[in-house]
Amino acid sequence: MPDLSVVFSALGNPARLSIVDHLRRRGEQPVAALKARSGLSGPALSRHLKRLREAGVLQVRGDAQQRLYSIRPKALRALADWAEDRPQSRGSGLDRLDALLKKARH
Repeated sequence: MPDLSVVFSALGNPARLSIVDHLRRRGEQPVAALKARSGLSGPALSRHLKRLREAGVLQVRGDAQQRLYSIRPKALRALADWAEDRPQSRGSGLDRLDALLKKARH
């Protein structure tokens, strides 16, 4: 199980959360597509992707000359399980995260 404090820290940045949400909706994507969509510079995108990989949220694989990024479902399942175990989180700012994580399960 991933260290949830590290995962939450990584997802606490709006740019990184946007990257994860995009990959959740679109599936595996090459770096070029992530760069075009995010509007981030190459170095900034690389830093965000590295932080998400180190947190265990993303995985990467090489395919010829491309690096393809995708979500590690185990990390999002761990977050969803955590959110579901906390009924006091209902009605709070965690509702958006809870909805995002439930979508990632399916």
